[in-house]
Amino acid sequence: MDHMPVNATMYDYGAQKSSIREIAAYGAARKAQIGAQNVFDFSLGNPSVPAPPQVRKAIQEALELPSLELHGYTPAAGLMSCRSAVANSINRRFGTGYDASDFFMTVGAAASLSCVFNAVVVPGDEVIVISPYFPEYKVWIETAGATCVEVPALPDTFNLDVEAIAAALNARTKAVVINSPNNPVGVVYDAETLARLAVALEKAERTFGSTIYLVSDEPYREITYGAEVPWVPGVYDRTLVCYSYSKSLSLPGERVGWVLVPNTNPNHDLLVNAVAGAARALGFVCAPSLFQRVIERCVDVPADVAAYAENRSLLTRGLSGLGYEYVEPEGAFYLWVKALEPDAQAFFERAKSFELLPVPSDSFGCSGWVRVGYCVSRETIANSMGAWASLMESYRQ
Repeated sequence: MDHMPVNATMYDYGAQKSSIREIAAYGAARKAQIGAQNVFDFSLGNPSVPAPPQVRKAIQEALELPSLELHGYTPAAGLMSCRSAVANSINRRFGTGYDASDFFMTVGAAASLSCVFNAVVVPGDEVIVISPYFPEYKVWIETAGATCVEVPALPDTFNLDVEAIAAALNARTKAVVINSPNNPVGVVYDAETLARLAVALEKAERTFGSTIYLVSDEPYREITYGAEVPWVPGVYDRTLVCYSYSKSLSLPGERVGWVLVPNTNPNHDLLVNAVAGAARALGFVCAPSLFQRVIERCVDVPADVAAYAENRSLLTRGLSGLGYEYVEPEGAFYLWVKALEPDAQAFFERAKSFELLPVPSDSFGCSGWVRVGYCVSRETIANSMGAWASLMESYRQ
C-alpha cells in the first residue's frame, strides 16, 4: 500500500506501546498462570497506599449535590472554587500570591504537560529533557511539533548536569523539563543546583535573544524522605508547574491535576490564554467535575509517606545485603538499581526468568540500570528477596 490510511506517527505510537505497560501486562498474565504470590512485579508506578479516608468522605458529600450541578460541565479551566482552593493551599505553603486564574485544572499531569508543550512550542523548537526521564515526555514533545533533546544527568548522583544543559541550549531551545522528585531515579534537585540552572537559562536568553521556559513536572512533590523540594517559580521566573494528584492522594485512575502559570512569569497573560487554547485544541477542557470537588475538599490532605518509607527501607536493606548497587532515593517511590551487566535489557530478561519484573533503563533513555517500583505490597518486597538472591548468584557462577 503506497498510502497509509491512518496517521503513521500515531499508528507507530499505538503499535509500539509503552514498555512499562507491556511489562505490567506480562506480569498480570504471568500471575494468572502461576499465582500472584510467585510474580514480583515492580513495573508500574501505581500507588499501593489506599486513597485517604477524606477522599471517600469528599465523594460522599459531593454525591449529595443535585445531579445537574454535580455532573454538569464545569468552566473549561475548572471550577472557580476548586482553583481557588488550590491557589490558597499553594500560597499557604510557599508564601506566594496566586489566585484561581493562574490555575488550569486538567485530566492529570499527562494532560498538563501536553497542554504546556503545545502552548509554548512551534515546529523547529527544541525541548531539553534530562535522561533518564519518563519516556512519554518524548511522545508529548514531538506531538507538539518540537524536537526532544536528551541531556544526561550526572553519572553517579543523577543530579542535574548544569554545564551539560548550558552547552545544549541554543536559539531553538524553547523549554527545559525537570522532574523533582525524579522518576525514575528518586533524586531531588536542591535549591543551589536550581539556582545555577536559572543562571544558565537567563544567560542563554540574553545570548540568543530568546525565551526559555522551565517546565517543572511535580507529581511526586509530596513524597519525600526528609529532602526539601524547592518551589521552582521562586528560583526562575519563566517557570510553568504541572501537577497531578495521582501519587499524593493515590488517585491515578481519576485523572485530575493542574497547570500553574505563576503570576510572576513575565509572559503570564499570554501563557494563560495559550494553555487554555492548547487544552481546547487537545480536548482537555473541563476536568472531571466530581474529582474537582474532591480536590477542593482534600487539597491539604497529606500523602501517606510513611508507608513508602517503610517499603524503601525494606527494599534497600534487602538489596544492599545481597550486593546490589543503587541510588538512594530522596523522593518518589522508585529505586534505581545498577544492572549486573552493561545491557539493561539483557539483565531484565534474566531477571524475568526469576519472575522479577523491574523496568530496564533503556526505556528511560540510558543504559545499565533498572527501575524498581516499591509502590507495591510489603509482602511483594519481602517475598522477592529470594529471587533477587538467585539473580545475583546467577551472575557469580
